[in-house]
Amino acid sequence: MSDVTNADNTNEPRLIVETGLDQRVAAIIEPVLVGMGFRLVRVRLLNQNGLTLQVMTERNDGTMTVEDCEEVSTAISPVLDVEDPIDKAYHLEVSSPGIDRPMVRKSDFERWIGHIIKCETSILVDNRKRFRGKIAAVDADGFTIERDQVAYGEEPRVTIPFSTLAEAKLILTDDLIRDALRADKLAKAEAANQNEADEEE
Repeated sequence: MSDVTNADNTNEPRLIVETGLDQRVAAIIEPVLVGMGFRLVRVRLLNQNGLTLQVMTERNDGTMTVEDCEEVSTAISPVLDVEDPIDKAYHLEVSSPGIDRPMVRKSDFERWIGHIIKCETSILVDNRKRFRGKIAAVDADGFTIERDQVAYGEEPRVTIPFSTLAEAKLILTDDLIRDALRADKLAKAEAANQNEADEEE
């Protein structure tokens, strides 16, 4: 895992954004989240348990506690009630992206270099749309993966432009779990140190 700091990425645009009603909900809640020090990861309206509005968010350092989820839910619920983008009853579910998270920003790819992802493109890249492999490199325009399985005639590495990305997520592995837990522990320690410093001032 790369030591990429998300603290300066508050306003970093997402590479993958919603459409339709999900997009309208995202436009309503994202300014609230940013004002609270969170970043929107994804919004989805799902037909489960009736209608469920799933909001994935995280702090700029990539952490998200149960208390953070409650705080976000309490803040965005009244805003959604006023704007009323959904004309049916629904259940609001606020969560962290999880370990096998969706990859929606360039910094996500930078942070998880060396880990395996599964992704899909909107157009053909190297004669296919679906890829799985380890993130080997990231630049301003895209990322390079080392494929898990190389078909006859294919190069072991392929570079995927961010502009073609339709969906991407981390694949759960032992290495990912270990690095995610280490990053979470480090972020919490830094937050605790910051709180102590604030109290001393």
